[in-house]
Amino acid sequence: MKNIVIVESPAKSKTIEKYLAGDYKVVSSKGHIRDLATTGKYGLGVDLENDFAPNYVIIKGKNKDVKELKKLVDKADHIYLATDPDREGEIISWHLLDELKIPEEKYDRVVFREITKDVVLSAINNPGKIDLHLVKGAETRRILDRIIGFRLSKLMQYKTGGKSAGRVQSVALKLIVDREREILAFIPKEYWTIEADFKDFTAELFKYQNKDIEINNENEADTIISKLSKSFNIESVEEKEKNKQAKEVFKTSTLQQMASTKLNFAATKTMKIAQKLYEGIDLSSETVGLITYMRTDSVRLSNEFITDTKKYIKDTYGDNYVGSPKMGKKNANMQDAHEGIRPTSIYRTPESVKSFLTPDEYKLYKLIYIRALASIMANAKVLATTVILENNEYLFKTTGSVLKFDGYLKVYKEYEDSEDKILPNFKDYQSNVIVADSINKYQHFTKPASRYTESSLIKELESLGIGRPSTYATIISTLKDHDYVVVEDKKFVPTKIGMETTDKLQEYFSDIINVKYTAHMEQDLDDIADNKLDNIKVLHEFYDKFAPIMEDALKNMEKKTPEKTGEVCPNCGSDLVIRKGKYGEFVACSNYPTCKYIKKDEKKTTTNVVAECPKCHGNIIERKTKKGKIFYGCSNYPKCDYATWYKPTGDICKNCGNLIVNKNNQNICEQCEK
Repeated sequence: MKNIVIVESPAKSKTIEKYLAGDYKVVSSKGHIRDLATTGKYGLGVDLENDFAPNYVIIKGKNKDVKELKKLVDKADHIYLATDPDREGEIISWHLLDELKIPEEKYDRVVFREITKDVVLSAINNPGKIDLHLVKGAETRRILDRIIGFRLSKLMQYKTGGKSAGRVQSVALKLIVDREREILAFIPKEYWTIEADFKDFTAELFKYQNKDIEINNENEADTIISKLSKSFNIESVEEKEKNKQAKEVFKTSTLQQMASTKLNFAATKTMKIAQKLYEGIDLSSETVGLITYMRTDSVRLSNEFITDTKKYIKDTYGDNYVGSPKMGKKNANMQDAHEGIRPTSIYRTPESVKSFLTPDEYKLYKLIYIRALASIMANAKVLATTVILENNEYLFKTTGSVLKFDGYLKVYKEYEDSEDKILPNFKDYQSNVIVADSINKYQHFTKPASRYTESSLIKELESLGIGRPSTYATIISTLKDHDYVVVEDKKFVPTKIGMETTDKLQEYFSDIINVKYTAHMEQDLDDIADNKLDNIKVLHEFYDKFAPIMEDALKNMEKKTPEKTGEVCPNCGSDLVIRKGKYGEFVACSNYPTCKYIKKDEKKTTTNVVAECPKCHGNIIERKTKKGKIFYGCSNYPKCDYATWYKPTGDICKNCGNLIVNKNNQNICEQCEK
């Protein structure tokens, strides 16, 4: 039997199989095959009384895949576990090893940091074993997230109407809520500026008698202007040549930030496209991964890539454009197992592969390629000029710069934030006096800190040591999907339920849901993965602190009362209130469960009726999820929960009595697929 190579992604398996000889079969696990069960105490799938022993089960819908993998593994001569090269990939390999009952001597662990033929063959020829310390770190993270996520989410659902809470998610939400409260509490302060406009530039007042000046109102501004003439003395002209250095290659967080600001991509979109570029693109003559692994917090580059890129720069732009790799500042939490995100070949230019990519794939690949290329190019050289002008002991300043050598900006200019402001040559003035065209005053008000954007929130989470690069996109999606935040002008605004959920969590769990504790927990998880800390000790320390707070919250946290509509129940006379269900809000009796009256939505039950409900004979109507996706459900919800994604035709299946629906342009019964 062939050697079996198990990867996570079906797309990646096709690419890799083309590189290996005929005695290898590459198959996919399609991601995780196991997860914690939802049984046991609190449905955690964790034995709280037995050192948090996990109870793993095959993920729903994966039994068939696992059985097929088991058959292949049993017949194979050797198995290579080649899941993604990170902690998540490590634990997936361990789950495969354990669930498929692979003997120790029959398997090897290999990692593909890029999907190119040379790297894949090298990895196969230099295998290792699963790093059980990494597995323990990933397992501990999953257990912590399950305990906090399950227990806090259920608490929030019961007490506030919020949908979820989480170890990192709730801290991210708290940052957004805290920022919003700063903005709401902010009191603007008036201030004025004075500018002198000249033919080729503008100078701003900044000092009086060599002391910083503050102008608080219009009267003060008018008084100053009354003392000024239009003639200014050139006090000083300072020119200094400065180096402008390129940034280092992307890591996950900076790629997400840059793609957000420059390409307007959401973090989830960026990672989805990057995954495709990593797994492999069909370039007609070959199928190859265009970038290295995209989940990394390292900016290290391989010596081979540096050498190739330096040669490419020299041949393309000249010797003087060759620089040294920019390495950035090493973060204390950085895992340096991977390189930064770079093209797998500097010779595979964006234009050369453009015809094989979608427009968005091309944009992201170009961004990654240019950033990596620029990081090994020479510094740009800028002549920075500062001019001080004097007028009746008032000092005005203007600054500008002239690009003397473009260096890395030769390729990176379109992504650079700052532009050069060019000043006239003050040596050309025949006297030391320069005359302004006008002197103007401007009113301003101080502004609060800006709301977070996706980019700035990711930057803040990383700087605080909260979460990991691979989790940021998911965290942001959850906050939006669960209606904790809305996006206005690309900025996060917390909703009412987002603020209420944060307040309730802070009322009881402020010692756990905070920046310092969460960052400390991240460090503990890193230490477990590095075999510096015992995972059971970490879990006990956490749970001994968490459990009593949880019990107190369950007993004493005030439950939010449903909002009254101002109507009374026709059955019992109690108030009607707005409740939340699986498919949105509905109006029902406040005396539930004694009275189970639910008010029908007349608008919904008389419009968009497409069929009769097969369960209760009510009306099947067209509905929309909160994301705007159309589905078809019973108008009697929540009493009747019939729902389908496919539009019913109105006909009934003769075999089972269910509705016939239009699925993929075919009229079939969704139940028996006939």
